[in-house]
Amino acid sequence: MIIHRSKFLYTLLITLPLLVSGAASAERYSKQKVVYHINYDNPKQQAGALRNIQNHINAVGAENMDIKVVLHGNGLALLLNPESLPRLNKFKHANADDNMAARIDGLKNQGVAFNVCANTVKGRGVNMEDDLYDVEQADIVPSGVAELTHLQAQGYTYIKP
Repeated sequence: MIIHRSKFLYTLLITLPLLVSGAASAERYSKQKVVYHINYDNPKQQAGALRNIQNHINAVGAENMDIKVVLHGNGLALLLNPESLPRLNKFKHANADDNMAARIDGLKNQGVAFNVCANTVKGRGVNMEDDLYDVEQADIVPSGVAELTHLQAQGYTYIKP
């Protein structure tokens, strides 16, 4: 009986800090509305931005997040299919390879929305169905910059990774 109490107390002393730290993390972060701004085409920088978003979700919890990623200008390279690059001479990079697509899918499965600037699509001659990875009409916003302002006015925190 004494051994069992000792094991119980030892286990309690070991696990209690872990339980408290998990609860503290949940209490520390309430619901968050965040807009991530991507208007650059560097593939390493874009991969880093997606990693930042995933780390944000890991810390706060997908159920506590409303995340939007607004892409315009060169940022559209994140969703640009590599086979479209030779035809679209206004882009230097097309980063939606299999690895990037898997990251995008993972974020979308956690509720992250990717908003694409209609001005960029039109101005750079992008065909939404053929050139962009997993973009639907509902993902298109009239203007990337106007969307950023609109979301900030709705209380979204602006982050440019």
